[in-house]
Parts: sequence; structure tokens; C-alpha cells
Amino acid sequence: MKAIVLKEVGGPENLILAEVPMPKIKDNEVLVQVKAVAINPVDAFVRRNQPALEMIYALKGDEENIILGWDVAGIVTEIGSAVTRFNVGDEVFGNFNFIGQGNAYAEFVSAPQDELVIKPANVSFEDAVGATMAALTAWASLVKFAQVKKGDKVIVYGASGGVGHYAVQIAKHFGAYVIGVASGDNKDFVLSLGADEFFDYTTQAVEDFINDADIVHDAVWVEAEVKSTEETHLARSLKTLKNGGILSSIVVYPDQEFIDIAKADKNITVKRVNVTPNDTYLKDMEAIADLLAEGKIKTHISHLFPLAEMAKAHKIIQTKNAVGKIILVP
Repeated sequence: MKAIVLKEVGGPENLILAEVPMPKIKDNEVLVQVKAVAINPVDAFVRRNQPALEMIYALKGDEENIILGWDVAGIVTEIGSAVTRFNVGDEVFGNFNFIGQGNAYAEFVSAPQDELVIKPANVSFEDAVGATMAALTAWASLVKFAQVKKGDKVIVYGASGGVGHYAVQIAKHFGAYVIGVASGDNKDFVLSLGADEFFDYTTQAVEDFINDADIVHDAVWVEAEVKSTEETHLARSLKTLKNGGILSSIVVYPDQEFIDIAKADKNITVKRVNVTPNDTYLKDMEAIADLLAEGKIKTHISHLFPLAEMAKAHKIIQTKNAVGKIILVP
């Protein structure tokens, strides 16, 4: 079968199309013919960062081929002897073996049955695969951690991005008043998702206008150069929150001192939220599948590439400014 193989850590050009052996399934796994793959900023981070490759991809050093990716939608073509949840022919999607080797950039993948769900019949493979890691992250941030509810004022930084555009829609689904923050070029898009207000972060400091938010979903990737810890983006996010608010950091790890001071000063709860295997994974994925089926959340696909053009897709995703999702099809 064909797959995208990482020759060595480095630039997008190190992702090459190659012929590799078909994966073998374990008793609890299914073989999936891949119909769509979604990529995320973490993919590019792993591709160019050896420690990340070793930790997030779980590189052992003896792999015949290094195949990245964790988000897949496709059709079950074979089931293991212990598989009870699926049959051959089922259309499925999921984010699997994260942290670990998902090997998603391929024509076929082997996946644990407990990390896939049935794709709604009225949702395309491309739309479903977009709503895996990205939608799960937004769900973990707003629903599981922040417990968003009707009437909450929610600020979503990075509202036009992969995670952010789902975060806006999920918060609105739960009845929140949503303030989307992105670059001015994406104002119409963010408002079309249901955001009640929009801030252009390139011209406006949100903390100068808002200090009574219930929840901040902060997806800013890199801190700008600052003179003190009081000027970091997370510190600025604290200023937008009311006493007792919740700060969900999607990328930056707040240190314990920051967490303790936020709690002591304004009773703000701070946590770095991510998607890792847990006992609610299937329930969460099924909830997302239901929202997709009902049209409550939709995937915005900004770029659709053939799998062979993975390097081109990585050049875009590594800017961390991609709008919505980038999807590839074998």
C-alpha cells in the first residue's frame, strides 16, 4: 500500500510517498481502508522535533517506516477475533493511538476498536475526520473541564482555527455568549460560526474591553517576547475573567506558580487541557458524532489535498494560522 513516510526529522519535504507493507491487525483491532485523513499542528511539531517524535509518536528506533498522523475516517475491511463493536463494511472515524503510533498517513490503518465510532451516514468522510482531535480538544476544554452552560460568557482565542472553529460552535450549542478572537481577515467566518462578538487580536487587546468572562479557551501557540510573566498571553487572559472564572490553556503549559496565584488572586481555575486516552473517549466521540449528524457543528475545510501532497499540507499547518481544517484523501 501507499503511505507518507517521514525520512528524517526536519522540514515538510522529508514527508515522502512510499510503498509500505499492509498493517497487520491484533485481536482487538480493525483494518480500515482510509478515505480521509486530518492533520493538526501537533503533526508538524512532531515532524520537525526529535524529542516530540520520541515522546508523542513513541518512537522506538526500530521502526521500518515512520508514518505520522492520528485522525482517520474510512471503511472497516477486516476485524480481529476479539472485535465486537464493528463489522466489515462499517464506516468509522476516530483519533486513535494518541499518544503513540496512529500511522494515519496511509491507504490502510489498523486501529483499536475502542477508539473508533460509527460515522453518521449523512456526514462525509472528510467532514467526519476533521472533527476528531480538533473537536475532541474543544470538547475537553469547554464541556469536560469548563462545564460550559447556558448564559456563560466564553472567549475563544484562535476562533478561526481547527480547534477554535469547533469551540465556537460547541459553546453556542450549550447556550453560551461567545466572543471569538482571530485576525481581522477571519471576522466574517468566525461570526458565521455563531460568535456573538469578534475581536481582531492584531489591533485590539481583549483585556482592555472585557473583564467579566466566565471561561477563556486560550489556544495561542507561541508567547510573544515579553518583559515579565505579567505580560504573557495567559496572564492577559486572566484579566478578561471574572472572579471564579475558568482558564483553559490548549497549548501552553501554565506552571504551578501561575495556577496557584490565579486561584489565590481571583479564584480562577487554570488547567492545560489536551486529548489523551481516557475512560470517556468513546462517549465524547459519540457526542461529537451526534452533533455532526444533527448539523449542530460543521467542519470547515479550507484545503483538500491528495495524500501525496502531504508536504504541501504541512507547510500550511505549521504556520498555525490555517483556517478550519486541512484534509487529505488517498
